[in-house]
Order: sequence, then structure tokens, then C-alpha cells
Amino acid sequence: MEKFQQSMYDLIVETSTKLPKDVRRAIARAKVRENAGTRAAMALDTIVENIQMADENVSPICQDTGLPTFKIKVPVGVNQIEMKKAIRAAIVEATKNGKLRPNSVDSLTGKNSGDNLGEGVPVIKFEQWENDYIDVRLILKGGGCENKNIQYSLPCELEGLGRAGRDLDGIRKCILHAVYQAQGQGCSAGFIGVGIGGDRSSGYELAKEQLFRPVDDVNPIEELRQLEEYIMENANKLGIGTMGFGGESTLLGCKIGVMHRIPASFFVSVAYNCWAFRRMGVKIDPATGEIIEWLYQDGEDVDFAKELEKAEAAAALEQGDTRVIDLVPPLSEEQVRQLRVGDVVRISGVIYTGRDAIHKYLMDHDAPVDLNGQIIYHCGPVMLKDEEGRWHAKAAGPTTSIREEPYQGDIMKKFGVRAVIGKGGMGAKTLQALKEHGGVYLNAIGGAAQYYADCIKSVEGVDLLEFGIPEAMWHLRVENFTAVVTMDSHGNSLHEDVEKSSLEKLAQFKEPVFK
Repeated sequence: MEKFQQSMYDLIVETSTKLPKDVRRAIARAKVRENAGTRAAMALDTIVENIQMADENVSPICQDTGLPTFKIKVPVGVNQIEMKKAIRAAIVEATKNGKLRPNSVDSLTGKNSGDNLGEGVPVIKFEQWENDYIDVRLILKGGGCENKNIQYSLPCELEGLGRAGRDLDGIRKCILHAVYQAQGQGCSAGFIGVGIGGDRSSGYELAKEQLFRPVDDVNPIEELRQLEEYIMENANKLGIGTMGFGGESTLLGCKIGVMHRIPASFFVSVAYNCWAFRRMGVKIDPATGEIIEWLYQDGEDVDFAKELEKAEAAAALEQGDTRVIDLVPPLSEEQVRQLRVGDVVRISGVIYTGRDAIHKYLMDHDAPVDLNGQIIYHCGPVMLKDEEGRWHAKAAGPTTSIREEPYQGDIMKKFGVRAVIGKGGMGAKTLQALKEHGGVYLNAIGGAAQYYADCIKSVEGVDLLEFGIPEAMWHLRVENFTAVVTMDSHGNSLHEDVEKSSLEKLAQFKEPVFK
């Protein structure tokens, strides 16, 4: 079991820090498809650079290392109890070494366990089989894309698509709608797994199981093969694009499975996964516990180091019409009102992280620091202390901002905050507050945790650490931290524009295709 534990640790590290070959090929295809000089192209350049940095640093691709989910097939007679103990020990070690972010939170107290263990965490699912080796698959699915999972009960009415009935065409409409509703909030361009049938829980489980399939495989069920191809072709016509910036690449993979159901229920369950599709697998010798083969290694590899232009994405944009503006907080209202949707900003100075717990806290308490004119970063970083007790950011990309919609506008007005950084955009309440108060929303590239960690030159301090590392307020000194203005103080929102445009495009798929 000692060797098995080491094998599980190696699997966790590889899954967190290195994308498999099939995912890399899908991202490379998206990069080729995208029009040069666009916001989506800039986002893909950043994604590619981030993948390369994670390879070199052996650090998390995305700071949200999600909920570790293991699917394990074992020969009859293997001790699953001891295997589970070894996996949990490997999880603790990986968390301690900064390969996983501490993500296990008590749902009643809100307390973070600090080691990624807890009731139901990690998820470990065993299945016996008659082969003579152990098959272990691991997926790290972050909260941003997990929150964009969706389930439909047919028949139903769908925005833009009308009636979805209990047939293949109704399923088609549900899948297209699932991509539309995710917009950029799940870190598009993404991958989806679809489960047809089952009950509410088994349908979702089937959908997530599809994410373990290789991106390039072919569905053995002909009707589903055709549907997968249809979705891949047409979902990319919605114009949502990478990060929801608009563009040619909205979906990178679609896998569909089916199971029986009871007559009264007809569920279509969709599991959405971000571009940082962290899924790996190994074959294990049950006698020694050693890895005998790595999975998802078939086909050509993509060496992004050779293909990537080393210049910063913002520098490339400067050759076009996009304005690139340097910002040093604290910011004045006058500075902020000069910014427009589409501008690229580069921030140097101190910014402050704040996620769900911080926003809830600030509604009823004073801020631990003076936030007047400052920038709040929606980020839950991976942090490690060195031997001298100093904190270092190991991964620090943006989290999904829409969760803070109930609080954001009020907090900006209360404390004088001038800008917030996140991903996926925010809603009408925040947009109105930006207009009244003189604020701006800046969209960073979701999942680019190494790219943004490299911008952090020092950790100046931390407040409210009792909320746990992801939820504390970190004081980060950054240099040339690049983001795009997607909501400005003049009532403009790129997210609103893309959503309206994609809804219009969605409507063209209303008529039946599969009968």
C-alpha cells in the first residue's frame, strides 16, 4: 500500500499540473480556428502560455483544483478499504505540497478542513471487474464549471428553442441550450458530458462518466455519434467563444451516453467542464501498487513551447485598434470613467482578493484594509509558506464572479472600490452600480492560474485567514496583471451583448433536425 499511495500521489500531481494529450490537441485546434487579433485569440494565447508554465513549474494549471473524483476498477479480492486510506493520505500530501488547493468545506459551519478531506471528499467510486490490473481514473472538476452543470426534465420549454419533446430532437435542443446558458462562466471553450435517462442522480453520474472518454473517440451508438458531431459543429456557431468574449471556439468536446429510465421520467443531464480539462488515468499492478501504464497518452502530443509566441497577449493587441492602459491603484473615479468595454488594462500595485466569504463578511463589517479606490480580485489562490514563514502564490487565476452578484454593487459603494477582477461577468445589479458609482469590471482569463501567479511579485499580507486559504483576503503586489474591460461605468457589458447575440443564433436551431 505504500507504493500504491505513491502512485496515487503521482496521479494527483500529474492530473493537477499537466493536461492530457487529447485535451491539448483540442485546444490547439481551437487556437488555429480563432481569428488573429481578437479578444478570444488573446485569451487562447494566455491559456496556451499557462499550460506551458504549469508544465515547467509542475504547479496547478488552475488554482481551483476542484473536487477530486476517482473511478476505480479492481480485480476481485483487492482490499478497497486500504486503497481508500492510501488515496486519502495521498490527497493530504498533495494538498500540503501545493498541488491541490484546500477545497473541503463543512456545509454547516463553513470551516475549511485544510487538507481536502471531509464527509464525501474526495469522491472514490469502486467497481469490481475480472481483469488482472487496477484501473484508476481521476478528474479534478472546478467549481466554476461544476456550477454550470444543468439537468432538463422532458418535455420542457427552452428559451430560444421552444418545446423540447421526449425524443432525439428534444435531447438535441437541451444540449444546445446547456452550452448557451453556460456562456463564459464555466471557462469556455469547454467540454460537455451528457447523460440521457436514469433518475436525477444517476443521470448526472452518467453525464460525468462521459468526461472520462477520450476526446477523439467515436461513439459506438450510431444515433449518438451523429448527435455528438452535430453538437460539435453547431454549438460553435453560437458565437460565445473563449471566456465568453465572442469567437469561433465555444465547445471543444461533446460525449453522450444513454441508460434506461422509468416511464414517468425523462432526464437529460449535462456536465460542463472548463478548458482546463484535468483528467488522467493509470493502470496499477495489484501485487506491487506500481504504475504500469499511463492512460490518455495515445496520439500526437502538442508542444506548446515551440508554437507559442513569447510576447505577451496584450503586446500583440497593441498592434491593432485595442487600447492598452496601465493602471496603478488606488484609482480615481475619473480614471475609471475613461475606461471602455474592450480596453485591455495592465495593473501594477497592490490588489486584494475577495470571494464568497469576504463579500458576505463585508456586508455587515468594516473592511480590514482601506478599500477606497482599490481593486478586488475574485480569486481563491493556492498559497504555500516557505521556511521563513513567508507566503507565496503558487496558482492564482480568477473565480466565477456571478456568485458575488447579490453583494458586489453594495460593497463597491460602501467602501469606494473602483474595480473588480473576475471571470464570466456579472449581472444587471452590478452593472447599474458601476454606472452610478463609477466602477469597472475586468475579466481575467479563467483557469490561467500560472500566468497570473507569475504576475504576483509578493504577498504583502493576509486578513481573515480563519475563512480558509481560498476565502481569505490576500494582499497581492502585482506587476503587469492583464485583464479586459468587459463592463464599464457607462452601462456597457460585453457579457450582456454576447448573451443576446448567442440567443439570436440559438433560435436558428429551433426547427427539428432528428426525428
